[in-house]
Amino acid sequence: MKRVVTIQDISCFGKCSLTVALPIISAMGIETAVIPTAVLSTHTGTGFTGYTFRDLTGDIPGISEHWQKLNLKFDAIYTGYLGSMEQVQIISGFFDTFKTEDNVIVVDPVLGDGGRFYAGFGNEFAEEMKKLCAKADYIIPNMTEVSFMLGIPYAEEYDESYVKDVLRRLAEIGCRTPVITGVHYDDKRQGAAAYDSLTGEFFFSFDENVKHSVHGTGDIFASVFTGAVVRGKSVQKALDIAVRYTVDCIRATAEHFDEMWYGTNFEQCIGKLVEYIND
Repeated sequence: MKRVVTIQDISCFGKCSLTVALPIISAMGIETAVIPTAVLSTHTGTGFTGYTFRDLTGDIPGISEHWQKLNLKFDAIYTGYLGSMEQVQIISGFFDTFKTEDNVIVVDPVLGDGGRFYAGFGNEFAEEMKKLCAKADYIIPNMTEVSFMLGIPYAEEYDESYVKDVLRRLAEIGCRTPVITGVHYDDKRQGAAAYDSLTGEFFFSFDENVKHSVHGTGDIFASVFTGAVVRGKSVQKALDIAVRYTVDCIRATAEHFDEMWYGTNFEQCIGKLVEYIND
């Protein structure tokens, strides 16, 4: 059985990070190990205040050392939200320890959205995340994160030539295959784009732009894309599966939005994901 380790925080209530990655990757028939970087009572998105937070940065090196003694191997190392520069630096060392010729590293460089940094992040943190991305085989930023890592203005309107240009520039950071999420040229369709810097090929996948803003869709996409790559799917197929399933989940959430404002109704669509990955 294939095995992935995913490294990110866990919210006890709310759908994002590990509460999304663990069930989704497991449903794709992949053994999923986890390293929680923090434990929160709820996620930090709109609607929640007064949440509790416990930083687990100090536990990560011990986990890594124990796993080394057990000689554990992983087919992929996948990181999501990392809460501090110290965590990014520790995970960089984890990559050095557990990277092999046969596995892949996937980094979702969580920095911000809508043209703004998330709370507690800034340009210095973006530069540190950029160094981590240099060690990855795949990176999966949104357009906001693209702008921060490349040091360019955030673009709300753009065309395919612009997307191709920034994909090339992202590859120059050091990763083989950058993937950009939330790509759209109009308000009707939205999807993702990727670039294989070794072959020079570009890949695009689009689906309906469901006009609902829901929490956790980036985590869903990155988790599905990682699982699909580990299952041996091509970049194009991995894009198609991740885009299609993410849109399925948004549609399912839109139907029950009043009761699902805190997250995406991905569980209802798990059966479809199993069909897609086994197709």
